[in-house]
Amino acid sequence: MRRSRFVVLVSSLLLAVGTALTGAATAQASSLAATGGYVALGDSYSSGVGAGSYISSSGDCKRSTKAYPYLWAAAHSPSTFDFTACSGARTGDVLASQLTPLGASTALVSISVGGNDAGFADVMTTCVTQSDSSCVSRINTARAYVDSTLPGKLDGVYSAIRSKAPAARVVVLGYPRFYKLGATCLGLSETKRKAINDASDHLNTAIAKRAANHGFAFGDVRTAFTGHEICSGDSWLHSVSWLNIGESYHPKAPGQSGGYLPVLNNND
Repeated sequence: MRRSRFVVLVSSLLLAVGTALTGAATAQASSLAATGGYVALGDSYSSGVGAGSYISSSGDCKRSTKAYPYLWAAAHSPSTFDFTACSGARTGDVLASQLTPLGASTALVSISVGGNDAGFADVMTTCVTQSDSSCVSRINTARAYVDSTLPGKLDGVYSAIRSKAPAARVVVLGYPRFYKLGATCLGLSETKRKAINDASDHLNTAIAKRAANHGFAFGDVRTAFTGHEICSGDSWLHSVSWLNIGESYHPKAPGQSGGYLPVLNNND
């Protein structure tokens, strides 16, 4: 009898220590999964454009079963899972059509948005089809927009999320750098590649600041994607895809599972 009690006591202590050693992120993830719902908002980087395996009912939103929100929900079994992220979404689209599932029982919200507001598609089209100077000029226009107009739009989205989901942990996901610099690689010039990377950094800085001001976590994916940029030899991003232009410059399935998902796990 004494031996049994001793074994139970030791087992309990080991379990307590083991739980502590798993880290706060794992404990919180389990708590979130058990106590509330998960709502995934945002643009194509959250819907999973480029990852394939699109959910037919999502139509042009192209929500993928290989996107990080779907993978997180499959791993953690939240009480409810609402996946409203949509390809091409801007801040106004999030406000108009994605926030309905949010509520008092929402425990976790993830979102990536801002790139389309800043003219991501037009920037990349200009840089792929026009000169270095035209590319840099278009990027400078986008950077000016990020400085002058985007912060207010992000504030509107973030305030609406907090109003509708007052108890939720909100994780704002950023964007990767697109190119490995200094590598021999066909396609865009080094000037264009550096300007695009710098613009991504500029956008991430702006998004991170607004997220922090609202008390939200910022999930920076740039480190996760380091070594997996276009021109790296092991790219997690599509380059220009003339057969499926909409997937150009979006994460492949490994970019969702190896890039975005771990960052969400570390910030949930």
